[in-house]
This record gives sequence, C-alpha cells and structure tokens, in this order.
Amino acid sequence: MGDDDNSQGRDKGLEMKKDIRCLMLSSTNYTVWSMRMKVMLRLYDVWDTIDPGSDDAKKNNMEAIKSRNLGADGMREARLQTLISEFDKLKMADTDTVDDYAGKLSGIASRAAALGEIMEASKMVKKFLKGLPRTKFIHIVASLEQVLDLNSTGFEDIVGRLKAFEERIKEETQDEGQSKLMFGKNDMQGSGSHNNS
Repeated sequence: MGDDDNSQGRDKGLEMKKDIRCLMLSSTNYTVWSMRMKVMLRLYDVWDTIDPGSDDAKKNNMEAIKSRNLGADGMREARLQTLISEFDKLKMADTDTVDDYAGKLSGIASRAAALGEIMEASKMVKKFLKGLPRTKFIHIVASLEQVLDLNSTGFEDIVGRLKAFEERIKEETQDEGQSKLMFGKNDMQGSGSHNNS
C-alpha cells in the first residue's frame, strides 16, 4: 500500500510539472520570461545546473511563482504608467508630418497593448486631434469635430483625412511658391528692360 501511495504521489507531481508551460520569449517580456524559466527549472530540479551555488532550490516554488509575478505585475504597471504619461504629453512637432505623429501615437499604443492595456480608438482619435499644431490644422480639426462623431470614427480614418489635408496644403504652398518665383523672375526681367532703354 505504501508503494502505491508513493507512486501516485510521484505521478501527481509529474502531472503538475507537465501543466507548467514555457512562456515564449519576445522582445518585450524578458524579465517575466526569465523569472518563469528559473522557477520551472527549479521545479524540475535542474536549476543547480545553471546556478550550482544555489542553496534555496527546495523552497516552495509555487510561492516563488506568485511573488515573482506580483513583482512583474508591479513592473508592468510602472512601465504602463510611463507610456500613458508619454502618450498624454505627446504633440506633433513642427517638423513632423501627419504620418510621423500618427506613427508615434501608434507606437505608444502598441507598446501599451503588449503590456495588456488596449487604448480605445476614440481616445486615440481625440489625442491625435488635440496634439496637432493649432496654427496649421485648426480649420480642419474644427470641421472634423463638427461633422464627425469622434467616438465612433476610427483612428486610421482620421489620420487619412489629415494626410489628405496635409497633401493639399503642400500642393497649394508649392503652387504659390512657384507663382511667386515666376512673378519675381518676370519682374526682374521687366526692370532690366527698362534700364536698357
């Protein structure tokens, strides 16, 4: 009877070890991945191979998982707060294009999503419009706010509309610049012919 109880205990222990899954290492989860790998290697009693001087290999590893994950959660929360602060402060620089600015916002949103925080499209849209330089975009922003429901308009839609506006302004500025250049050139030629008379 003792052998049966012993073999059942071993089988249960092996079963518990099979339930522990390896987290896939990515560019954003090294800290959590390394902690989980360390605990898993301890559970399989092979941690001494990596760290031979370790004398706490027989501690309650399930408790270690819990305490390490609490620490990882704290770190995740701190990183998330930093990203939210960065998101709140971000504004489009005068040298940025609409694409540049949208890319910065999207980058912050994707890093936040990797930490488990999904930013709603309406929040992204409102932040995008609020961060645009007023002198350059005030008319289009006012028009969009009047015409569209910003709570249901997609981020890509707003970015597309602003890119089209930016392109239109760029064309107008180039045409105006060329007209001034042509006028200036004609003016110079005209004044030169008066001098020759």
